[in-house]
Amino acid sequence: MNLVVGIPACTRMINDQIQHATPARYGAAALGGAGAIPVLLPPEGEAMLAVLDRLDGVILSGSPSNVEPHRYGVSTSATPDRHDGARDGTTLPLIHAVLARGMPLLAICRGVQELNVALGGTLHQQLQDVPGRDDHRAGPGEVDFKYRPKHKVRLSGQLARIVGQAEITVNSLHEQALDRLGEGLVAEAEAPDGTVEGVRVASAAGWAFGVQWHPEWDYADHPDRLAIFRAFGEACRRYAGLRAAA
Repeated sequence: MNLVVGIPACTRMINDQIQHATPARYGAAALGGAGAIPVLLPPEGEAMLAVLDRLDGVILSGSPSNVEPHRYGVSTSATPDRHDGARDGTTLPLIHAVLARGMPLLAICRGVQELNVALGGTLHQQLQDVPGRDDHRAGPGEVDFKYRPKHKVRLSGQLARIVGQAEITVNSLHEQALDRLGEGLVAEAEAPDGTVEGVRVASAAGWAFGVQWHPEWDYADHPDRLAIFRAFGEACRRYAGLRAAA
């Protein structure tokens, strides 16, 4: 049985035309790590919910854009030039539909922020300005340097069991971060400065996790990253089996 997972795309302006895209590494990790065929989902709003009947799971990717603050009840934006309203209008209702179905969900970087907002949580818009918090941004340098292992996170609960470790070192490329957790979310990864780096949707009927770091980067060379995608793939396989038997 061929598994198929959806990856919502971002809006990009390329050659003066709106295009839909996401970094290729997410599809590569879905295929090589989870054993699932990736398909991009255009950010076309709630109309995209109809595609869920054809999917076995969803990956919410990272992005340079940030969730619009009004989505979580804040009127001012610290990054007004870095929004993607079309993606927000697609992923936020998609998250509710995915969780309601018990469909596996893996949310990464912007994805975990979307997950938190969809469930009623809030975000720190500029984490580096929050007293007591570290600077989690990538900083200057080549791409490989930006995605280097940067700080440790302490794991707990089911996420620790998936990874098989209580502490790992992760990359860090985010300016925004989870503030108040959304309804049904349980923190299962934390940075040394107290920033929530990973969550489980305790209220979900199926497998549903989010991480702030990027496990898709060099996933095949890092057992902890590969373990996350393998667990996601196994959950998608179980979901597909239940769907086929229904």
